[in-house]
Amino acid sequence: MEKTFTMIAKTMAGLEDVLAEELIALGADDLQIGTRMVSFSGDKTLLYKANIHCRTALRILKPIHTFKARTADEIYAEIKKFNWFDYLHEEKTFAVDSVVFSDIFTHSKFVAYRVKDGIVDFFTQKTGKRPSVSVANPEVLINIHVAHDKCTLSLDSSGESLHKRGYRAAQTEAPLNEVLAAGMILKTGWRGECDFVDPMCGSGTLLIEAAMIAMNVPPGIYRQSFAFEKWADFDQELFDHLYNDDSGEREFEHKIYGSDISARAIKIAEENIKNAGLSRHINLQVKSLQQYTEAPAEKGLIVTNPPYGERIKPDDLFGLYEMIGERLKHVFMGYTAWVLSYKTECFHKIGLKPTSKIKLKNGSLDCEYRRYDIFAGKKYDRAKKQNTDQ
Repeated sequence: MEKTFTMIAKTMAGLEDVLAEELIALGADDLQIGTRMVSFSGDKTLLYKANIHCRTALRILKPIHTFKARTADEIYAEIKKFNWFDYLHEEKTFAVDSVVFSDIFTHSKFVAYRVKDGIVDFFTQKTGKRPSVSVANPEVLINIHVAHDKCTLSLDSSGESLHKRGYRAAQTEAPLNEVLAAGMILKTGWRGECDFVDPMCGSGTLLIEAAMIAMNVPPGIYRQSFAFEKWADFDQELFDHLYNDDSGEREFEHKIYGSDISARAIKIAEENIKNAGLSRHINLQVKSLQQYTEAPAEKGLIVTNPPYGERIKPDDLFGLYEMIGERLKHVFMGYTAWVLSYKTECFHKIGLKPTSKIKLKNGSLDCEYRRYDIFAGKKYDRAKKQNTDQ
C-alpha cells in the first residue's frame, strides 16, 4: 500500500469550494479549506491524479518541512541543516519560488535567495559540489511559503502553473485564465445537461473548458510535462496508466455556441478549439450580441465575461451592459445567464435582478459573478398565469 502524505492545492480566491469538491471526487482525505488553497492527504496516485484532473488547481505542492523563523538568517540556517539528499543532488538543477504573507519578511525575493543559498551551501559542505539554479526549466522546483513566522517548505509537483493547459495556440488581449473559466462553469452546477452559450467568447476559453467539463476530459492531457516527472521516485508506469485512462469520459448530447464581434478573436478561438480537439462540439460565429434575434437553442446556459476593461469609455461600457440586459430579456427567455464583471454600475445597467452573487478575482480585479434567471414574459404576466392555474 502506498504511503499517504499531506498536499496543498493552490487556487484563485473564490474557487476554494469547487476545488475541494474536485479533490473529494478524486479520493482526497482530511480536507481543510484555506485562503486560495485546500490542504488534503493522499498517496502518489492522488498526487498524479490531482495534477491531471483538477480544473481549478493552479499547482499541487508536497510539503516536506515546516519550521518557525523570524529572520532571513534563521531561514538560511534551517534550510542548510535540512537533509536535501532525499530530494535533490548536486547534478540536478533547481529553482526556488517564494510566497510571503508576513510583517517580519517584507521582501519575498530575498527569502527565496536565502533558501537558495542554504541549499547550495548544504551541498558544497557535504560534497564539495553544488547544484545549479535554473529559472527556465529546473528539475526540482522548491516552494517556500511564509505566513508570519511559520515557514513551509514544499516540492512543487506541477512546475508550470496548471492553468497553462497546453491547448492555447494564441490569445486575445485579455484572455480569461483557464482555472477561473473552469471555476466559473463549475460554480453554475452545469455538467453538460443542456446547450452552453458564450456570446462574447473572445479566444474561446470558456467554450473549451465547458466542452472538457461536459465530456469529463481531464485538463492535464494537453500538457507537455509535470514537475513530478523529474522526481527521484517518479513512477512512469503508474503515470502512463492514469494519463491514458479515459474510462471517466462521457458523451455530450448537446452543443456549445460561441460568438464574438471580433473576427480576429473568432479566428484565435477556432485555432485553440482545434488544438484541443473539440471542434465538432463547438459552433463559432462572428456576430455581436446585438445581432442575436433568436437563441441558438430552446433553453440553455449562458456564461460570459463581457469587456469591462479600462480601454472602454464609461458611456460605451454602460451602453454595452444595457444591451446585454435587453438581449437577455428578449432573446434568451428560459435561459440561465451568469455574467462576470467588476463594476457594480455595469451590473445595474443590465436591469435584471440577480438570483445569486459570487465574489471572484480576475487577475488583480475584485469581480462579481452574478446569476440571472430569465423568465418568459413579464413578472406580472407570470403572476397572473399562476393565479389562473390555481
